Amino acid sequence: MFIRKVEGPRAVTLPDGSILSRADLPPQGTRRWVASRKATVVRAVEHGLIPREEALERYSLSPEEFDAWCSAVRQHGLDALKVTALQRYRQP
Repeated sequence: MFIRKVEGPRAVTLPDGSILSRADLPPQGTRRWVASRKATVVRAVEHGLIPREEALERYSLSPEEFDAWCSAVRQHGLDALKVTALQRYRQP
Protein backbone atom coordinates (compact mmCIF):
# COMPACT_ATOMS: atom_id res chain seq x y z
CA MET A 1 0.00 0.00 0.00
CA PHE A 2 1.31 3.43 -0.96
CA ILE A 3 0.66 6.41 1.30
CA ARG A 4 1.17 9.81 -0.28
CA LYS A 5 3.39 12.28 1.59
CA VAL A 6 1.40 15.30 2.75
CA GLU A 7 2.29 18.34 4.79
CA GLY A 8 0.62 18.56 8.17
CA PRO A 9 -1.45 15.98 10.02
CA ARG A 10 -3.33 13.15 8.29
CA ALA A 11 -6.12 13.24 10.89
CA VAL A 12 -7.27 15.38 13.82
CA THR A 13 -9.46 14.62 16.79
CA LEU A 14 -12.42 16.98 17.13
CA PRO A 15 -13.70 18.23 20.52
CA ASP A 16 -16.59 15.74 20.41
CA GLY A 17 -14.09 12.86 20.16
CA SER A 18 -14.67 12.08 16.49
CA ILE A 19 -11.75 11.87 14.08
CA LEU A 20 -11.57 13.93 10.90
CA SER A 21 -9.06 12.78 8.28
CA ARG A 22 -8.05 14.03 4.86
CA ALA A 23 -10.08 11.18 3.38
CA ASP A 24 -13.22 12.75 4.89
CA LEU A 25 -12.74 15.98 2.95
CA PRO A 26 -14.90 16.61 -0.13
CA PRO A 27 -13.22 15.89 -3.48
CA GLN A 28 -11.10 18.63 -4.99
CA GLY A 29 -13.10 20.79 -7.38
CA THR A 30 -16.44 20.16 -5.67
CA ARG A 31 -19.15 22.25 -7.32
CA ARG A 32 -22.29 21.28 -5.39
CA TRP A 33 -21.92 22.51 -1.82
CA VAL A 34 -24.34 21.01 0.68
CA ALA A 35 -24.21 22.01 4.34
CA SER A 36 -22.36 18.86 5.45
CA ARG A 37 -19.54 19.42 2.95
CA LYS A 38 -19.21 23.07 3.96
CA ALA A 39 -19.10 22.06 7.62
CA THR A 40 -16.40 19.46 6.96
CA VAL A 41 -14.15 22.03 5.27
CA VAL A 42 -14.74 24.60 8.03
CA ARG A 43 -13.95 22.02 10.74
CA ALA A 44 -10.82 20.87 8.89
CA VAL A 45 -9.46 24.42 8.74
CA GLU A 46 -10.47 25.34 12.31
CA HIS A 47 -8.80 22.26 13.78
CA GLY A 48 -5.63 22.45 11.70
CA LEU A 49 -6.13 19.53 9.31
CA ILE A 50 -5.54 21.77 6.29
CA PRO A 51 -4.44 25.41 6.09
CA ARG A 52 -6.99 28.04 5.05
CA GLU A 53 -5.05 28.87 1.88
CA GLU A 54 -5.07 25.22 0.80
CA ALA A 55 -8.85 25.02 1.32
CA LEU A 56 -9.42 28.18 -0.73
CA GLU A 57 -7.24 26.92 -3.57
CA ARG A 58 -8.40 23.29 -3.47
CA TYR A 59 -12.10 24.20 -3.63
CA SER A 60 -11.84 27.43 -5.67
CA LEU A 61 -13.44 29.47 -2.90
CA SER A 62 -13.17 33.19 -2.41
CA PRO A 63 -11.93 34.36 0.99
CA GLU A 64 -15.24 36.17 1.53
CA GLU A 65 -17.29 33.04 0.83
CA PHE A 66 -15.22 30.91 3.20
CA ASP A 67 -15.31 33.59 5.90
CA ALA A 68 -19.10 33.69 5.57
CA TRP A 69 -19.25 29.92 6.16
CA CYS A 70 -17.03 30.21 9.24
CA SER A 71 -19.03 33.11 10.62
CA ALA A 72 -22.34 31.31 10.09
CA VAL A 73 -21.08 28.21 11.92
CA ARG A 74 -19.69 30.27 14.81
CA GLN A 75 -22.84 32.33 15.28
CA HIS A 76 -25.63 29.87 14.51
CA GLY A 77 -24.22 26.35 14.16
CA LEU A 78 -24.27 23.97 11.23
CA ASP A 79 -27.90 24.68 10.30
CA ALA A 80 -26.86 28.17 9.18
CA LEU A 81 -24.98 26.61 6.23
CA LYS A 82 -28.17 25.27 4.67
CA VAL A 83 -29.32 27.36 1.73
CA THR A 84 -32.97 26.97 2.72
CA ALA A 85 -32.21 28.54 6.11
CA LEU A 86 -29.99 31.29 4.74
CA GLN A 87 -32.54 34.09 5.11
CA ARG A 88 -33.31 33.12 8.70
CA TYR A 89 -29.68 33.58 9.76
CA ARG A 90 -28.64 36.39 7.42
CA GLN A 91 -27.63 39.59 9.15
CA PRO A 92 -29.69 42.70 8.24
